[in-house]
This record gives sequence, structure tokens and C-alpha cells, in this order.
Amino acid sequence: MILQSLRKDSVTYRIIGIETELGCMVQPQTMQTQRLKASPEGVAANIRDYVFKHLELGIPDLHYRDWGEPPGNGGFLFNGGRLYIDMGHLEYATPECANLFDAIAYDKAIEHVIMAILKENRLESHVAFYKNNIDHYTGATFGCHENYQARRDVPFYRIVIPTLLPFFVTRQIYAGAGRVGAYDDIMEFGDGQYSQDDFIGYQISQRADHIVTEIYEWIQFSRAIINTRDEPLSDYTKYRRLHLLVGDTNMSEYASALKIGTTVLILDAIERHYERYGEKLPIPDLELVDPIAAIRYISRDTTLTWDVDLQNGQTVTAIDIQRKYLNFVQDMMTRPNETTQWILTEWENVLDDLETDWTRLTTRLDWAAKKWFLDALVEEEGLDWDDQWLKSLDLEYHNIDPETGIFYALQSEGCMRRVITDHQISHAITNPPINTRARVRGYLMRNLKKHKMQCIVDWHHIYAGQTECYEMKEPLDTSLPNARRWLNLLKLRQRM
Repeated sequence: MILQSLRKDSVTYRIIGIETELGCMVQPQTMQTQRLKASPEGVAANIRDYVFKHLELGIPDLHYRDWGEPPGNGGFLFNGGRLYIDMGHLEYATPECANLFDAIAYDKAIEHVIMAILKENRLESHVAFYKNNIDHYTGATFGCHENYQARRDVPFYRIVIPTLLPFFVTRQIYAGAGRVGAYDDIMEFGDGQYSQDDFIGYQISQRADHIVTEIYEWIQFSRAIINTRDEPLSDYTKYRRLHLLVGDTNMSEYASALKIGTTVLILDAIERHYERYGEKLPIPDLELVDPIAAIRYISRDTTLTWDVDLQNGQTVTAIDIQRKYLNFVQDMMTRPNETTQWILTEWENVLDDLETDWTRLTTRLDWAAKKWFLDALVEEEGLDWDDQWLKSLDLEYHNIDPETGIFYALQSEGCMRRVITDHQISHAITNPPINTRARVRGYLMRNLKKHKMQCIVDWHHIYAGQTECYEMKEPLDTSLPNARRWLNLLKLRQRM
């Protein structure tokens, strides 16, 4: 078994991936151009088409996918990832990554592709794309979904979910992207609408207000912390896929790496604990009284003390809970590699700084950088937190244009700590990871396109020819000889 052949004390024996929905705004001047349609939905569709038809960075879908997604709505890229339209938004899924910093580079790669297209068509001053999670004016939310390979044999509902829920509720203290204002649930009764709260100010998470339940199977009907639909996209007998709806979209490379890295280490520790102790809960007495109320309270707590109530009657802080997870991981660790040690060190450093002075984190965490920037503006200009200008600046922090986005202005001035290089991002645009099945997918796709063979591509298989199927059930199987033999057999049958 592949998992057993790799070191357990690492973040490289399971695949991880990020799905990001990107917001789009179109300036009125674009109404005059014939290059792209004027609506954000039209721009998103044209960006997608440009990627596949002009840049030829992948192969568009030739078939219907789940939920009635028509042919041509998206496709797989030669870097192993996927680009498509979801509910009118451009959405990008990274390839399967087995290295933490690869995941960050592939997540950033789509930004470079979009900006190259806008510049090539001289549209960067008319069209803007954003990596954020909220629309201040409609109340809509955009997702940043995380995916983690998990072991099938570890009880998902009895061990994995109970252990992870308090972690995800409190992870926002370093993974939050920050936002101005709040989203109020509107309840309709008879002929009236009633707002549940009137929060005005700054909170540390963009998604917290939009999470309505702890677990749920169907994304379309209830936005949960953990989506429990059992769709492993690999060998069903060995693996599950942990699919998260709770996380914010991070601009900071550091924050994104810490968010994903800590989650991976906890999954590692849970699985190792299960091997040693069976169905004994890894961290007992951490059950929250109300996880949904807690996730919203933590985000909105302007004192940054983040007290929460546990089922055992105790009141603890989100930092206390995170330290329990850090200690749990350290207790289960035997041979940390370099990446694992980076995560452990930075996790502890961030918790220490949150406990003493959050302003020490303005170069690392999105919510802290944005708060520091907006706090200064509020003081200088004498603004109230419900000022529309602040909401506009909140959005511009997430503008992916390095010439106009606030985050990239801070990064260019050396005010945001990086964990990857521009070279890594550029490499990720056209090259798949070398240590996951994405390498095989990219290889097969390039050769099928080169030989003008139509194909149907998915995460765990590729169909070509009449009914020939190449299966990729093992996410960490990077063997190309088998793929070459399959291609040769396919070409032979075509000539017959």
C-alpha cells in the first residue's frame, strides 16, 4: 500500500487541494468594447474560453458532468488542475498536491493566468477579479473549499468529525481573511423581513457569518463547516475526501500555508492515534456548546479574547483550544521533516503573538494586515465602521491585480511574508506536481491532444478511443510507464 511506504511524520503522504471561486467586477467603460461581454458572468466565461482556446492550457470538457454541467463549461488544465464556471463565477481547483508549498503555488497560479489575459487584451483597467468570500452589497458569499485525502478505515463520524469541529471553529484566529461589517440572516414572516443582528465593525473571518450548520451532505442546501458527501475520487475502499466549506480565501501565502498545514498535521495525528488507541477520542472534553454560535462569536469579538463555552461547563479561549491541538500533534509526532517542523514552529509562534500583541502578525495574517491598514485610515480620516469607503477598501485588499490590489501593494513593499517564489508560481501554470497522479493526468492529456484524440478527463480516470479507460485510483501513483503503454495500445487500436 502506497501510504505505508511513505513516512508518516510528514505532510507529503496525503493529497491536498484548494477550490477557489473568484469574484469579478466590470467597469462601465467595458460596455463599449467588443472584446468581452459586459457582464461579470460573460467576462468569466470569456476568460475560461481564452484559457482553453487561445492559450491552450488544457482540454475543455466534452461531456455533461454532475448537476447538469454542460460540455464546454470547464475543463482540466495541463498542470493537473481544473477551471470552470460555477453559478456564474470563475472557479479554479488546484491539482492534487502532496507538498504544502506546491499547493500554495498552484493556488496562486490562476491569478497570474487571469492577469496575463486581461493585460493581453488591454482590459486590466476595466475588469477586476477578486479572491475573497463576500459581496458587501448583495450578501452573497463565494467559497474557498479545501480537500484532504483521508483514510477510509478511521471512523469518520465517530472520530474524525468530533475531533476536527472545534479546530475548524477556532482556526479562523490565524486563517481568517477579515471583513468590514457583517452578514445578517434575513428571516421572512408573513409580509415582513426581520434582521437578526446589527453588527457594525470589523471581524476576523469572511465566511463565519455564512456557516449555518456543522455538517451536511449537500452544499446547495445548507452551508456547513464540513461537507459530508462521500465522494473520494479515488479508491473507495481505502480513502475518503474531507471537503471543507468553512475556510476563508487567503491572499497571504503564509496564512494559507498555516491553514492547510495545521489541518494536515491534525489529520496525520488523528490517524496515528487511531492506530494506537482505536476509537478512543484523541482530544476529549473539547466539545463546544454551540459550534455555529461560537464560530460567529469568535469572528465578531472585537476584544480579540475569543472566549467560548464547552459542553463540560468550562469557558476557554480559541487560543487555548488551538494549543491543545498543537500539543496533540506534538505528542503524536516522532520524526518531523522540514516542512512539518515549519508548520509546528509557525503555529506556536502565531499563538504566542496572538496572546500578547496581534499587531506582531500584520506581516503574516490577512485579517491582521487588513485591520492594521483600516484602523489607521479610520483614525486618520475620522471614519465610522459603516462607511462605504471602508467596504470598498476591504474588497480591494483582495484584488488580484498586482498594480492596484492593496494586498499586493503591501507585499511589494515587503510588508507581507512570503513562503514561495514567483518562479514556483510560474512553473505551476503549465507543469503538474511530480509527486501525485496529476503528473500522469497532465502527461496523458498532452499526448492525447498532440495526437488529436478526443477524451473525457476526470480526477480519477480518463476515457479515450471507443471505451478505453485509464484509471488513476491511487492519488500518489506517479508511474508514467503504465500510461505510456496505455497510450501505445490506444494508438494501435486507432490504426486497426
